[in-house]
Amino acid sequence: MADAKKSALVLFAHGARDAQWSEPFRALRKAVAARRPDLDVELAFLEIMEPALGDCIARLAGDGCRRITIAPLFLAQGGHLKKDLPRLLKDLGAKYPAADISVLPPIGEVTELLNAMAGWLADSAPR
Repeated sequence: MADAKKSALVLFAHGARDAQWSEPFRALRKAVAARRPDLDVELAFLEIMEPALGDCIARLAGDGCRRITIAPLFLAQGGHLKKDLPRLLKDLGAKYPAADISVLPPIGEVTELLNAMAGWLADSAPR
């Protein structure tokens, strides 16, 4: 694919049985993609929903993406980020050695996002 984007951002969320649960994440993916047309922006899930992270990375690597950044849409590092994600990354690194796969911190550990949430919460509470 001659016009394949060489870099990708994968928004990585847990997944849920209720399809409506993913709507904010899909809106976020669309907003990021609109701001970064040079970047292939995808949404993947740990479980229940599709695409699974492994399937998403397989498609991106197959399309020629060489730099893939995973952005965990989790508020904190629980078992999924401490145990499940490293296990997945090890497998993905072995399957796609030509791809440089990196991981951002969970969104709940990003100071700017915490400040934005704190501001919204403080402004939204009754006075």
